[in-house]
Amino acid sequence: MKYSLADRFIETELPAFVMGIVNANGDSFWKESRGGLERAMSLISDGADILDIGGESTRPGSEYVDADEEIRRVVPVIEAIRKESDIPISVDTRKYEVMKAAFDAGADILNDISALEDDERLSSFAAEKKIPVILMHKRGIPTDMQSNTAYSNVLSDVGKYLSERAEYAISKGIEPRKIIVDPGVGFGKDTKGNFALIKGCGKLCGGKYPVLMALSRKSCIGNVTGREVQDRLSGTITADILSVMSGAFMLRVHDVKETVDSLKILKAWREADEFC
Repeated sequence: MKYSLADRFIETELPAFVMGIVNANGDSFWKESRGGLERAMSLISDGADILDIGGESTRPGSEYVDADEEIRRVVPVIEAIRKESDIPISVDTRKYEVMKAAFDAGADILNDISALEDDERLSSFAAEKKIPVILMHKRGIPTDMQSNTAYSNVLSDVGKYLSERAEYAISKGIEPRKIIVDPGVGFGKDTKGNFALIKGCGKLCGGKYPVLMALSRKSCIGNVTGREVQDRLSGTITADILSVMSGAFMLRVHDVKETVDSLKILKAWREADEFC
């Protein structure tokens, strides 16, 4: 499988790309994801295809930070990684100033939880630089997003929103092939809604855009298993593999090594079809 960045392609022989999470802040819900160069290099060693660097926690209940603080957290991490590796780097941000500084430091992908709604300048910047854009669905802001989780049909409602945001991105000059959609599991959905999105992710937007699934250790995994965040790895791996079997193209995860191993097993299982 191959995917186009601005200046090169990334490839994997596995059923999905693996994006490893590096949280350059002290407020992420899974403390093991917090860190800088050391964590990044560990994820690379574990087999990550992409690193996702975030300087602003977006977990339910968190508060936003200003652009200067976000830049202060994110850019030094990107600069340090670039001295050691050319791995593709995604930046989890809603702000033009942050993405510009990150791009200048060596970032390759915009991961915007607001789907280009919070800062109109981002769409033109992404189009100009020809970088891929991840558009995510959410409701409200982290402090209130879980207060409204009712949908008439969560799969169609989320798909409609993402299709509209993709059309907006295209109208601003972003190439359709540079658009990735994320249904935003855990962002304004209840447990049943989250699992409907896991099961139906390949149907989002009629299958026009590749789908990223970010399920790692989230509350919906805990709600089903009864496990606290530190004990949600096996539940996460199962949900990730089910999402790939349902059509997901990329997994955003805390636990890269275990995810890569599970995808290798899925690959071998699929290849066994020729002998059955």
